[in-house]
This record gives sequence, structure tokens and C-alpha cells, in this order.
Amino acid sequence: MNISKVVTESATKWRRLLKDTNVRWLFAGQLISQIGEGLSKVALLWFVYNTTESALKMTLVGVLQTVPPLVFGPFAGVLLDRVSKRMAMIVIDVARTGLLILIPALYALGHLSLPWLYTLIFVIAMFSMAFGPALNASLPRLVKKEQLVGVNALMQSALTVGQLMGPAVSGILIAAIGAQNVLYVNAGAFLVSAVMKIPVRIPHIERAGRRQGAWVQAVKDFRDGLRFMFVKQRLLLLLMVMASIFSFGSQGFVYLLPMIGDQILHVGSVGLGWLWSSLSIGILLATVLLVVIKGHEICRRMLLLAGASAVGGGAALVLLLPWPLFVAALLIAVIGISSGLITPLVSASLQERTPKELLARVFGVFNTGTMAFAMLGMTVLGWASDTFGASVSLITIGSAQLGAAAFTAMLLPLCYRLAKESGSRLTTQRSAKSA
Repeated sequence: MNISKVVTESATKWRRLLKDTNVRWLFAGQLISQIGEGLSKVALLWFVYNTTESALKMTLVGVLQTVPPLVFGPFAGVLLDRVSKRMAMIVIDVARTGLLILIPALYALGHLSLPWLYTLIFVIAMFSMAFGPALNASLPRLVKKEQLVGVNALMQSALTVGQLMGPAVSGILIAAIGAQNVLYVNAGAFLVSAVMKIPVRIPHIERAGRRQGAWVQAVKDFRDGLRFMFVKQRLLLLLMVMASIFSFGSQGFVYLLPMIGDQILHVGSVGLGWLWSSLSIGILLATVLLVVIKGHEICRRMLLLAGASAVGGGAALVLLLPWPLFVAALLIAVIGISSGLITPLVSASLQERTPKELLARVFGVFNTGTMAFAMLGMTVLGWASDTFGASVSLITIGSAQLGAAAFTAMLLPLCYRLAKESGSRLTTQRSAKSA
């Protein structure tokens, strides 16, 4: 592969995407928002630990941030499919701005008790969990079908830049102004993100024929979303299962990287920083590769996903050997590339095969499935690390990734059969309409 040609082609396609004013404003808002998220991720954990001096109370922050998307994600999709996606994202950003400001403000006034802090964190997470489905439901309304992989990769690059810059800047700001005051900066980033969405124009599809009561209709909408994914489009169910198995290992690797660096690679804090950067750089490289990938049909994408998962799993197992820091960083970059390929390809496939009026519900259900496996992975792998050591966890992570690859490869014949059936139904429907 000619690397310079890939980079040039990627830059050309990204410029073409960013010529669209709506995409440009949305990407800029995401970039600032994700940097703010990176700031608060470190600052909030440090603030809670510094205030309570309890590791357990600090870890509850992660639990409170994970529960809303796991429990309420599909129900949020029902609401989001009824409203303007642009307005929903603006409201979410403004709400997060106000709620984040409350934490340092109440602390300064001496009124911030631990229950109130946990309550605010939970409510912020409730708003945040609706943002992803709203964004994913917006993208197919802004770009052509063949541009979906590229635009998803573009939005993922904003997330990766936030992961790279946010924690580093947060550490400097914590030392300069205090952890609680860094939350003001994060709140400001959300506010700027909301303002940047004002010029965005996302077509809104008004739904006709809703004559039932609000609750009856909401239950029907919820059932329609589940029926579409689990009955009408079983190809999407295959994608969810594959992505869920992959997230079991990938999320565990991210949260266990400090322990892996300490117990297996024997690096200090500086070396760990290089490893974190390598993971993020790998994800960024994946976004470059995704822009030049042609618009393959869903089963060929599943084959690509299986390959990415196998490569990532193999790199995790090879990481067990006593490598110098440079080689370990390269292996972790490979794991980052593997992880970075999964989400945009899966998201684009969901967006292509889902009616626009169902997108938020489908992504809500999808996110719930992957989040459940991610939580299971973090719990099981954390327990395994404490009980048996980091090596056992790393073997489990690599095995889970290889298992996801094997499972996906086994499902390919079923994928081709379902794709053929889906194509036949579509042809019949078109013939009936033309008749």
C-alpha cells in the first residue's frame, strides 16, 4: 500500500466532506465538545478522589455515567425519533453546561454534599447518553450514502483528538486552577458546541398518522424499533452481537492499560503516557484508512471487521512478551487501529439499512447491547486482574477479540443469505409499487 497516496486520498475526501457547511459546523462542535469531555474525565475523577480520599467513591463516578445509556438508551431513542435532531443536540449541550457549572459553584458555596454530587453526575450522564443516538441519526440526513463511512470516521477523529488533548490539558489546568474549576472550562466547551450547532440544518421528517395517546404511541414506537432490529433486519442484529463481543475486550483493555503497563510492560508514568498516546494515534490512523475504503456491502464489511478484530486480538496476546517500550507502543497502536475500524463501519452499516425515522431507536438499542458487554468486560477483567494478575486479563482480552473474529467469520454465510433475502424483498416491493 502506498502510504502517501492513502494520506493524499484521505485528505481529499475529508476536504470534500468538510466543504459541506453542516458537516463542518457539526465536526467543529464535536471537536470542542470532545476536548471538553477529555478535560472533565480526568478533572471529575480527581475532584471526587481529592474530596473523598476514597478509590471506591471515585469508581462510582464511572458506574453512574454508565447506567443511563445501559438502562434508558432504547427509550431515549423513541423520543429522539420524534424531535428535531439539531434542537435535541443543542438542548443536550446547554443542559450539560448548566449542570456542570453547578458542581464547582455549589462546592465554592459549601453546599456540595456527596449525594448531590452523585445526583448531578447521574443527571449529566442522562443527557449525555442521548447525544450519541441524536448525532448518529443526523449524519444520514446530511451526506450521501457512499459518504457515511467517511463522515463517521471524521466524527470519530474528533473523539480521538479529545482523548489525546483533553487529559494532558486537564492535568495542567488542575495544577493551575484546581480540579473543580476545570469543570467550568468543560461547561464552556459544551456551550460553544451548542452555539456551533445553531447554523446546522438537519432535515426533520415529520411523522404522520399518530392518533393514539402519547404513552400508547410511545410503547408502539419502542416495539417498532425492537421489531425492526430483531425481526425485520436480522443483519443488524448480527452486527450488534459482533460489536458487543468486541467491546467486551476492547473496553477492558482501555481501563486496564495502566495495570498492563505496570505489571507486564514495567513502565512508569512517562511510559504509560506514551502507551496512551499510541492507542489514540492508532485510532486516528484507522480514521484515515476508513476515508479511502470504498462503499462495500454489509457482508464484506463484516469480513473486514473480523480481520480487524483478529489483528487486534493477536496484538494483545503478543504484548505478553517482554518487548521494549517502542515495540510495545507499536503493538498498542495496532490495537488502536483495530478498535478504530469497528465503530465507523458498524455505524455506517446501521445508518444505511435503517429508515431515517427509526435511526435513534435502533442506535439506542444497539448502544445498550454494546454497553452491557463493555460493562461486563470491565467487571470480569477487573476481577481477573485483582485475582490472577494482569497477564490473565490480557490473555482474556486477546481471546475475546479472536473469538469475536471467529464468530463473525462463522456468521458470514448467514449474512450473505440474509442479504440475499433482504434484496429479494426490496425488489418485490419496488415491483409492486411500479405496478
